[in-house]
Amino acid sequence: MNGVTEPIRRHRTAQVTATVTANGAPLPDREVLLQQTGHQFLFGCTDFESPADAETAEPAADAPAGRWLELFNFATLPFYWGRFEPVRGQPDPARLLRTARWLTTRGCVVKGHPLAWHTVAPEWLLDLSNAEIAQALTARIEREVAGFAGVIDAWDVINEAVIMPIFDRYDNGITRVCREMGRIPMIRMVVDAARAANPQATLLLNDFDMSAAYECLIEGVLEAGIRIDALGLQSHMHQGYWGEEKTLGVLDRFSRFGLPIHFTETTIVSGHLMPPEIDDLNDYQVAQWPTTTDGEQRQADEITRHYRTLLSHPSVQAITYWGFTDGGGSARPGLAARRRHDQARVRGAAFAHQGTMVAAADEDRHRRGGQAAVRRLSRHVRGVRPRTHHHATTRPARRCRRRGRPE
Repeated sequence: MNGVTEPIRRHRTAQVTATVTANGAPLPDREVLLQQTGHQFLFGCTDFESPADAETAEPAADAPAGRWLELFNFATLPFYWGRFEPVRGQPDPARLLRTARWLTTRGCVVKGHPLAWHTVAPEWLLDLSNAEIAQALTARIEREVAGFAGVIDAWDVINEAVIMPIFDRYDNGITRVCREMGRIPMIRMVVDAARAANPQATLLLNDFDMSAAYECLIEGVLEAGIRIDALGLQSHMHQGYWGEEKTLGVLDRFSRFGLPIHFTETTIVSGHLMPPEIDDLNDYQVAQWPTTTDGEQRQADEITRHYRTLLSHPSVQAITYWGFTDGGGSARPGLAARRRHDQARVRGAAFAHQGTMVAAADEDRHRRGGQAAVRRLSRHVRGVRPRTHHHATTRPARRCRRRGRPE
């Protein structure tokens, strides 16, 4: 329970009354072991490194997959179109389907990332007209969302739409279509395609842009009647930890829309920080980015602070670390991996607890005593308060002038 703040306790706990019986009769004065086996909060990480064959056998505890399963209950799998279907008409669903099934059979929720993105778009789109690109994109979305339904029922349906129509680093088919259609019609097109393929799917907007431009886009999407199930906020902190004040400020700004918030891409580095003058993460290409012992301790401390801040806010439903191994994440061979893995276990301990209670002698006392005991022993049984289907039911306060709102 160390480090559990009052907001975390308030937003992440629930009272439970346990009745211990044998053949319908209460069991008085018996010691009962209570062990929490799961939680509602989506505590996640990328799982891009799973073996292609995703063996059915349980992994060794010290193997990467075993260590991943020890920590997380929520996986993000890669559906970058240019890699998923580098040759038109030849997608590669089998490997990801095996991995997704392997994860779901072990109790994990799986999300696909992303369905529409201007980066890692197939080169063959450049040979098509804009109308043909749009048709190919919606067909790809319908194919993946329907084909993985029941195994993957959550998707980053469109990624980084704020910059999408003005992206100018290189030509790509998705930017061409978005520039012609506009952001909001583009979002409507991809959301409608995904929704038709799996009406039960959870669909997210996802963006790295935490400026008012993303808020304006969300407002425009909701005003247009487009149903979004959650908002994805990226937090790649290659230039340094945001700090509690900035993180809470971001959460307060985006929580006004009344939608669950997923911190979809969280990165805190253990090496040197990226220079502040770099605007685009992809522009910073170095031959080596070595980790340091001091950097790993700083990384562990900042991750702990960041996760506590996110858990303290009731709108946050999921956190995904990006990702699990160096070259994209947090674990590498040797002592440093053990240190960061153990730190992650400490973070995960906020979600699980076990202990004992003694059942009271009569039913009335049993219920009262059991409630207090279970409340003490399973303080983190809840992730967020259970909700019905999420979409904005009231229009949020306007913050964007219509003339300047991105469309």
